[in-house]
Amino acid sequence: MTTADPLHALLTQPRCSLGVFVPAGLHPVSAERRHLDQLAQAADLFEVGLATEDAVLDGPVIQSAYHRALRRGNVLDAAVRAVEHAAGLRPTVVMTYWEPVRRHGPEHLARLLADAGAAGVMVVDLPAHHAARWHDTARDAGLRTPRLIPRTTPDTSLPAAVADASGWLYAPASTAPTGYRGPLDLPALADFTRRLRAVSPLPVVSGVGISTPALAARVAPVVNGVVIGTPVVRALTTDPGQAPALTAAFAQALRETRA
Repeated sequence: MTTADPLHALLTQPRCSLGVFVPAGLHPVSAERRHLDQLAQAADLFEVGLATEDAVLDGPVIQSAYHRALRRGNVLDAAVRAVEHAAGLRPTVVMTYWEPVRRHGPEHLARLLADAGAAGVMVVDLPAHHAARWHDTARDAGLRTPRLIPRTTPDTSLPAAVADASGWLYAPASTAPTGYRGPLDLPALADFTRRLRAVSPLPVVSGVGISTPALAARVAPVVNGVVIGTPVVRALTTDPGQAPALTAAFAQALRETRA
């Protein structure tokens, strides 16, 4: 994989990029595609979520969205269709847990998502004893493998934690589950991004707890990309017509702040 790919170019530009998380299968195909078209007017990249029953790192809004998608059925097919459409609009990375990867088979899932146009797949709870196989499998399929690195990771463990990552390193802005709406420890996040950059040349992306455009503007100077999830998912679940304007507000906040 060349470093001149669209995802790398996006995350190494001067300004902070905006990623938008969308759980696949939340709506019928035609509605989902319309939502993606609308969100792409402000989003720089998409993170498509593959629904799973036990999303332990996510809060109630995203868990509820996943359960709704699961009730609709055929979640893998839904994810493939969402990726195919999203990837035609913006660089797209799939966010998943290890359980769906294990259940569908790493080789099968990697090839399926790569053929759909995904730029990468981030397994947020990737077990250490499966990491080598997964990274080799994804690389063979032409996929980037972003890694979520917990802020509690000690300095001595960081080189191993980031060794096989590609695409980006994900530094959560909060240690809480997704959907957290409280204050952020921005000095701690800034310190963590410095620690990550000391051991890896990869761009650093942040999400979790970036609940308002104002918070996004404060996080932007220390990272290469901000991913918003729960605010958009909440809108897509309750009033989809509000999601584009909400995304545009986050994008405007980032445009006014240079990384």
